Amino acid sequence: MLQVIQETLIDTLRLIPFLFLTYLAMEYLEHRTGEKTQTLIRKAGRTGPVLGGLLGIVPQCGFSAAASGLYAGRVISLGTLIAIYLSTSDEMLPILISEQAPVELILRILLAKAAIGMAAGLAIDLLWKKGREEPVHIHDICEQEHCHCEKGVWRSALSHTLQITLFLMAVTFVLNLILHFAGEEALGSLILERPVLGPLLAGLVGLIPNCAGSVAITQLYLQGAMSLGAAMAGLLTGSGVGLLVLFRANHDRKENFCILALLYGIGVTVGILMGIF
Repeated sequence: MLQVIQETLIDTLRLIPFLFLTYLAMEYLEHRTGEKTQTLIRKAGRTGPVLGGLLGIVPQCGFSAAASGLYAGRVISLGTLIAIYLSTSDEMLPILISEQAPVELILRILLAKAAIGMAAGLAIDLLWKKGREEPVHIHDICEQEHCHCEKGVWRSALSHTLQITLFLMAVTFVLNLILHFAGEEALGSLILERPVLGPLLAGLVGLIPNCAGSVAITQLYLQGAMSLGAAMAGLLTGSGVGLLVLFRANHDRKENFCILALLYGIGVTVGILMGIF
């Protein structure tokens, strides 16, 4: 057990400098472009899903939360909202960078998420003809729920780094425990590796409205305990605190559950198809 704890601490601590530098860059980007990004989404019109899918992959603090508020006020379309949810990376990108994953792999995952988000968003807007209501006042829920951007770039980056480090430590400890006492073959035969059940379960994990889901999914994939199809299912459904803000800001509960089911269905379907082909 002491060996497992030692390995966990070493594996986690070596990532902290990379995590902090990544979050520092993300926070700087958010402070410089956050308002401009939301303005672009508001003015996108019919091209909203395309723009949402592209901007969603840009690492910005709470972008999916802001999108939820905009949708609650009927400023953006349902297709644009879904495109942003599907393309949003949450904590995936910082972990991939800190683990020094191949650049080609990172780009392929990001571009795949963006393309899936754009295609799904355009299809939804084409089929969903519900009229928009008059815009309502949108509270800055993102700051209250997730970002704490008012702390400034350095403090916010440090806060994010500490939170993700704790999640990573927990996930790494479990993985090291399995490897040490059960062997690598047990890790490879985990239920998440299965072609259909894996995406179904990973999709549910992705729906967790905080960073824990994307942290666990990304780390499991990098450790070989999860197939790419299952990982993509979880990463597509993982929209950070976007769903949490949607249920708080949008008063139509039935519609909220329909959006949740739609997001889950798209993510799992893509994951299963990737596993098959």
